[in-house]
Amino acid sequence: MLDDYTITILTMMAVWSIVALGLNVITGMAGQFNLGIGVYMGTGAYTSAMLTTTVGLGFWQALPLSVLAAGAMGGLTGLPALRVREDSLAVLTIGLVFVFESLRVYLPYFGGPVGINRIPGVTISGIALTNNGYLVLTLLALVFAIGICWYVKRSWLGLALESIREDELATSVIGIYPPRFKLYAFVIGASLAGLGGVIYAHFIKFISPYDFGFMPSIYVLVMLVFGGIGTIRGAVFGACILTLLPELIRFVQDYSNLMYGLALVLLMLYQPKGLLGNDSIIWNQLQRAMKTLKGLFANGRSYAQNL
Repeated sequence: MLDDYTITILTMMAVWSIVALGLNVITGMAGQFNLGIGVYMGTGAYTSAMLTTTVGLGFWQALPLSVLAAGAMGGLTGLPALRVREDSLAVLTIGLVFVFESLRVYLPYFGGPVGINRIPGVTISGIALTNNGYLVLTLLALVFAIGICWYVKRSWLGLALESIREDELATSVIGIYPPRFKLYAFVIGASLAGLGGVIYAHFIKFISPYDFGFMPSIYVLVMLVFGGIGTIRGAVFGACILTLLPELIRFVQDYSNLMYGLALVLLMLYQPKGLLGNDSIIWNQLQRAMKTLKGLFANGRSYAQNL
């Protein structure tokens, strides 16, 4: 059995992977430079926390409502984002982060600066989940998020989003209406981030406005860039590595931000598509290794058939 510390780290790796996948839909697939993913994660977390602590709903009742609330927030914030692009969109989403953080701090309905505590855990048939059970639940949620992203990427919606990312003007010329598809990306990405926020809230059992502010949003973007923006594997890999890394370098914790900054600068200089992004050195090597293994397996099977 895994100890509680290891389970906590694995659970948080899965949670941040879900949130990174949500940002990947908006920024990686659709090319919309969003720095406000914390707004959607916080919407899911706060909605579920208030429904379970104030209204008295259970986790399973609050979960779909909270994800819907996060998706609706994505749609609302996506509407003004349709009028701006690139740098202006980044500034707009940064402003949204500070607006929503201020609302949660200064309105007592949201718990004020101290946040919301005593958030109930997850129960199944009246039995509270243990840490091991919660890890399984989080991993199932991660598989669900990966499935959604895989479906979007392989569908006509994914093709439309990628064409918008590459050339929005050319996309509109061939009959695709970019604003509508950008809105789809905001809603889907926000819903996934809200799912991560719900799981985070009920695992930690305490949330504050600062858990979903500007810096957490930047960290999620760094996870995406580090792993490989625009790819599912990159989002999950980057989130896992950058969640685990602070635990491995606690002995130099005072210099952690400096190390992150240097790593990001070097990455942008030598691997701008991320460690596992398309056409990255590591990903190309892995693909060659997989082809070699497939060739060896095929040769071994044909040799066995000839015996």
